[in-house]
Amino acid sequence: MTRKPIIAGNWKMHNNCAQSKELIKGIREKVDGLDIAKLPEIVVAPVFTSLGAVNEEICHCGCGRIKLAAQNVYYEAKGAFTGEIAIDMLKDFEISYIIIGHSERRQYFGETDEMINKKAKVILDNGIIPIICCGETLEQREQGVTDAHIAKQISEALKGLSADEVKKSVIAYEPIWAIGTGKTCDSTEANRVIKHIRSVVEKEAGKEAADAIRILYGGSVKPETIVEQMAQSDIDGALVGGASLKADSFAEIVKGAMAK
Repeated sequence: MTRKPIIAGNWKMHNNCAQSKELIKGIREKVDGLDIAKLPEIVVAPVFTSLGAVNEEICHCGCGRIKLAAQNVYYEAKGAFTGEIAIDMLKDFEISYIIIGHSERRQYFGETDEMINKKAKVILDNGIIPIICCGETLEQREQGVTDAHIAKQISEALKGLSADEVKKSVIAYEPIWAIGTGKTCDSTEANRVIKHIRSVVEKEAGKEAADAIRILYGGSVKPETIVEQMAQSDIDGALVGGASLKADSFAEIVKGAMAK
């Protein structure tokens, strides 16, 4: 089965509105001339306060070359949840994707597998695609529990979802020890873990869903690593952190994914 690759840029807590607009303008200018038939889906996830500005700029791109993502959402529709943001608020900005379960949300804000499952359901119920993150710490890898830990994260995240909902979803494997450290998981090992994730999806939702779901690699992705990563059998793209904050490097990663 052919799965359309995705290159998604997670801008994390960087860039005000003006800076975000300048960055997306630079990215747009660099991808406008690329062959749309070979182009991966390009996704950018700015901070909440820049969603409007970035959405306005990508509308100039045409042909759906760049899509917009949010970095998080709350699973309640409204209420006394200071500091959170609801799905209807994000829909105002023509959101296509929402990142959930990122290791930084789990580590710093105490997000649990149960919360991530609730978010996935709300996102899918509203016609948006969740990018569900999973990954292990260095300690877990050294203890040899990577596969078991990730299997639990994925099983819990997909609990109660239909096979069709799972097919629409995206998973991002991000070994925590490789995020922002400059260390990159060896491509063959990343592919092995992603194959394992696909087997967990098959167990939860069936082979058709497992074959269809797109699974990304994240963790210090760079222009120098993307071609080898994309050459792997089961890696369907990348969730890019630091390299997505520079138009040149992000565009080079997009170009590197075009041979998939």
